Amino acid sequence: MYNDLKAIEAATWTYLNGLYEGDVDKLSHVFHPTSALTSAQEDGAIKILPRDQWLEGVRSRPSPKAAGLARGDHILTIDLVGPTLALVKVKCQMPPRYFTDLLSFLKVDSKWQVVQKVFMTEVRE
Repeated sequence: MYNDLKAIEAATWTYLNGLYEGDVDKLSHVFHPTSALTSAQEDGAIKILPRDQWLEGVRSRPSPKAAGLARGDHILTIDLVGPTLALVKVKCQMPPRYFTDLLSFLKVDSKWQVVQKVFMTEVRE
């Protein structure tokens, strides 16, 4: 169990580092090819974005690091539900946008990968 927790934590930091650096290779390593990102829109609609479409967006925008934005990443919880399932809650930011992410991890071929990201965004001035 300890090794799984450490592997999940390491994968989560790879995700957070990849976001901050705009490193699509790091993000691709952590997110399963079939994964998607889901959020509620202001009009109440649910938006589901496939992983590869999201990665293309990351690739085409300046990274928070390159833009000189402050880093404020935090792993809030790691819940190892069972031998192949975990839920991780993180906070990260790209001011003026602040995110809370719920990352669903599955252990696939002995590797922990995000299979679903559900998130919300707050805009602060």
